[in-house]
Amino acid sequence: MDVKAALDRVRAALPAGEERPGQVAMAEAVARAITTGRHLVVQAGTGTGKSVGYLVPAILSGRRVVVATATKALQDQLAAKDLPFLARHLGVPFDFAVVKGRSNYLCRQRADEVTGGGDQLTLDDDADVGPLGRDVLRLVEWGRTTETGDRSDLDFEPRPRAWAAVSVSATECPGAAKCPSGETCFAEAARQRAEAADVVVVNTHLYGAHLASGGHVLPEHDVVVFDEAHALEDVAADSLGLELGAGRVRAVARSARGLVASDDAGAVDDLESAAVRLEEAGAPWRDRRVPPDLGTELGAAVELTAQRLQRVTSAVRSGDGDSARKARALQAADHLAGDLQLAASVPDGYVAWVEGRTGGAVLRMVPIDVGGLLASRLWSEVTAVLTSATVPPLLAARVGIERERCDELDVGSPFPHADHAVLYCAAHLPDPRSPGYADAMHAEMEALVKAAGGRTLALFTSWRAMQAAVEVLRPRLPWTVLAQGDLPKPALVEAFASDERSCLFATMGYWQGIDVPGPSLSLVTIDRVPFPRPDEPLVQARRERAGPGAFRLVDLPRAATLLAQGAGRLVRSATDRGVVAVLDPRLATAGYRWDLVRALPPMRRTRHRAEVEAFLAEALAT
Repeated sequence: MDVKAALDRVRAALPAGEERPGQVAMAEAVARAITTGRHLVVQAGTGTGKSVGYLVPAILSGRRVVVATATKALQDQLAAKDLPFLARHLGVPFDFAVVKGRSNYLCRQRADEVTGGGDQLTLDDDADVGPLGRDVLRLVEWGRTTETGDRSDLDFEPRPRAWAAVSVSATECPGAAKCPSGETCFAEAARQRAEAADVVVVNTHLYGAHLASGGHVLPEHDVVVFDEAHALEDVAADSLGLELGAGRVRAVARSARGLVASDDAGAVDDLESAAVRLEEAGAPWRDRRVPPDLGTELGAAVELTAQRLQRVTSAVRSGDGDSARKARALQAADHLAGDLQLAASVPDGYVAWVEGRTGGAVLRMVPIDVGGLLASRLWSEVTAVLTSATVPPLLAARVGIERERCDELDVGSPFPHADHAVLYCAAHLPDPRSPGYADAMHAEMEALVKAAGGRTLALFTSWRAMQAAVEVLRPRLPWTVLAQGDLPKPALVEAFASDERSCLFATMGYWQGIDVPGPSLSLVTIDRVPFPRPDEPLVQARRERAGPGAFRLVDLPRAATLLAQGAGRLVRSATDRGVVAVLDPRLATAGYRWDLVRALPPMRRTRHRAEVEAFLAEALAT
């Protein structure tokens, strides 16, 4: 069966299946890429059906394919909707599996230890365990009946500490062979299913961990598809770097306590003291770049922690503690020792900084340019398809793909943006960096939201700006104003979609992955062009490496991509109509404005609010 015939067969199974030329072009290009071994970068706008566009040729190829997504929402869509649908209607048998990081699965061994190794403890046995304890016991009970052990299958949201009590990270798990519960391990079962599957769905962070491990996390595969590929560069940097904080040191100390002889208890105390010193030494560098030698205090704290960790590790090895707990403690200690060694100085080509709040701050160290690392570890090993609704300029070069080995394609979007959407720039507003901007922007937002009758997704570039807008506009608007943080993200989006006249105010996590078709979302407002902060350490280092052209090579592509992602929340179906309002006059006046506009869907453009109000009135009347 050729690709076109397969797509026709799949489309015939849809209630209102209509041919999408962009999807056909994409699928045929993916098929050619897999056959020839040439990498493919394809921009597929909203409505293309890009998931089916790459899944159908991948399945038909008979090769093992890994699909890596940047968001959990897309991962769940592939696993719960797209792949089951193709399994029923494609006419070609195939198996698929989902693999997540170990910390997403309940650990049977930890759950067994929580209950003292037996089945005597149930939710009714101890009414005084408190909310945390009840969560833990509920998780243990769930672990006895669940088939997957996957946290996403829970019907309640446990406290983070409760989930931590019954799960392990990759740095703690000693592996199935060294674990008493290894034969019934949920994480191992997921990996075994992946070994037998034709299509394996993961998130991009896990794929990065696979690369960082030398290829030992995922099964061997011939093809990798990076969906939401606009995030690949930053996710790869995260995955190929390290995070080191006092919390990890304390966790190792806690796991060691009780496993060492009484004569060695002081070594554990000393390690906990080193964690305090590490935290104190990192505090002056919070949100700042760390020098290559880490500075006197932070460098000394890292060295001291490494020395004291070595003493604790030796004490655990010679102790007589429980074998499973001992294996986990040693695994975590060995990983920590490796990261402490790497963190002793910042290698060439890396940037380090401290981020996070007091008590949870971590030293982060990541590669400035991931292209070379990906070129040596990935592009020569598999055929890759990189796809997104918005592909950043020069993406292939930025991630290390040679131009001679790569094809690029833009299949557009089937949705009628030019007729159904208006791009409005409030050119009369003050510069966002001026003192009077906030008040003027709030007044503009109020007028726009009232013109839309609610039905607004208001996107902000900072938490502070969002909170200020909520405080000002909530009392002024007659409709429900939902704000990020009011509810968990899925529940918040559902509340917004189900109440047609509500508004949702949110920050960066909502600029992508939000799909609310229909009149519930008729207006998207964006407070300012989303340029990265001048002091953001990784971006700062990339600017320095880029030299005089840094703004156009680093800042502008990043802002254009994110702006397009935010604007892409508006038109989610062929019948959607509405307005994207950018409340930043630079979109209309700056010399770089066309770089931003060209990245957006081809909407009608205006600087006049009266045109916007008339368009919304007409759109909402139809």
